[in-house]
Amino acid sequence: MNCENLVLEQLRFIRAEIAEVRADTKEIKHRLRSAEMGVASLRRDGGDFAVMHAGQELCYDRILGRVERIEKRLDLVD
Repeated sequence: MNCENLVLEQLRFIRAEIAEVRADTKEIKHRLRSAEMGVASLRRDGGDFAVMHAGQELCYDRILGRVERIEKRLDLVD
């Protein structure tokens, strides 16, 4: 085997390795995008929960205020 063939063989090997690295990188990028979308979904769900919780707190405060007024009218306050 002469020197030129040896160099060509090494270049082919390097190209094959680069192609494999590119394929792996593409898969990693795809998985990363999926993970980022999952995190964004969790953040959105957490935000939705916070809004829902705040609404429930407001409703609770209104009901508590009404109960206190009813207790005062019925003279049930200690």
